[in-house]
Amino acid sequence: MPRFKRILLKLSGESLQGEQGYGIDVKRLNEYATQIKEVLNMGVEIGIVIGGGNIFRGLSGAGKGFDRVKGDQMGMCATVINSLALSSALGAIGVKSRVLTAIRMEPIGEFYTKWRAIEAMESGEVAIMSCGTSQPYFTTDTGSSLRGIEIEADVMLKGTRVDGVYTADPEKDPTATKFSDISYDEVLSRGLRVMDITATAMCKENNLPIYVFNMDIVGNLKRVMAGEPIGTLVHP
Repeated sequence: MPRFKRILLKLSGESLQGEQGYGIDVKRLNEYATQIKEVLNMGVEIGIVIGGGNIFRGLSGAGKGFDRVKGDQMGMCATVINSLALSSALGAIGVKSRVLTAIRMEPIGEFYTKWRAIEAMESGEVAIMSCGTSQPYFTTDTGSSLRGIEIEADVMLKGTRVDGVYTADPEKDPTATKFSDISYDEVLSRGLRVMDITATAMCKENNLPIYVFNMDIVGNLKRVMAGEPIGTLVHP
């Protein structure tokens, strides 16, 4: 039996770059699709939110002179491109998916509602939810928290290139140590960048646990669902 019945999988846009350093690496995209299919075949209902940082990040754009609102809107469009790419990769291996957009843009995707997403998941489709919250000044992490709470997910699985939560950035500090589990309050008090503060606070207030793991290692998503302790659980 899988560890969780319904998940919100948050994927990093940057991770989609793979070894290219920009855009979408088809190899990485196909690896993600294969991992998602494995978990879907376990009977898990899957909702997905993908960032857009491999194409455009609104906050960094604002630092280069872009209007912040327009920059964030560009970032929302970037998440749609990534969502369409993942949907295409899933379709190529026989997995049905539905792209839902928080901003109306039919026929590119259906307009997002909680009930459309749940309907898709309950029918065996992967619900891919794009455009973040549809509002500027909110990150995709916050959009993921919101969607996870709305679709009544058992957990938010945050797939990153790091295998959990550490006392410091392990890519910069070799002495950093990993937590097997940690509370929301400790994450906030230590200032650990699991997600932004708004996203973490939303999960805390709505009792949505977060599991941080390395999605870039093929097979890790299935290992998480099988209960292997390969990441960090953030919980009440």
